[in-house]
Amino acid sequence: MLLKKYTTDWVESFNALKNEIDKILAGLNYRIEHVGSTAVPGLDSKNIIDIDVIYENESEFDKIKARLEVGGYHHNGNQGIKEREVFKRGGNRSNPILDSIVHHFYVCPTHSKALERHLLSRDYLRKNEWARLMYQEMKYELAVKAGQDKKLYAELKERHVNDFIDSIIEKERNLSLIF
Repeated sequence: MLLKKYTTDWVESFNALKNEIDKILAGLNYRIEHVGSTAVPGLDSKNIIDIDVIYENESEFDKIKARLEVGGYHHNGNQGIKEREVFKRGGNRSNPILDSIVHHFYVCPTHSKALERHLLSRDYLRKNEWARLMYQEMKYELAVKAGQDKKLYAELKERHVNDFIDSIIEKERNLSLIF
């Protein structure tokens, strides 16, 4: 099954990944956020942890990249999304935690629109049950249409869910302006 019922194991997995990444990046200026569906309590998801490492100054990126490469990641470019750099496992250094927990790993500057999208959508889904349930229903419908195929599911999600995510991001932006 492509989607899995929500589990608190995802929070534990994120924390385990974060602890290992903190060791790799020790002494640098950054923060780590759990983003994506596994970061939203009660939201069913694919069993993949999404992580954003966030830096403030442009000069920090090269330091973060170098440390991650030593730690067994390789830089995979921005994959077409500005100010969101993708890193994947597969370097020459193994780690039992980083190699066993499936995760998507991004490095973004604080001003990144991709980062803003991750944080605003996560926060809105955490605070609004109706949105979480609607999003979950959309994901299940797309999984059925995709025949549980991961690649086709990702393509369908990209085509059919972005408008919904954009609308909740706009609502979250408006709420933050009020408060």
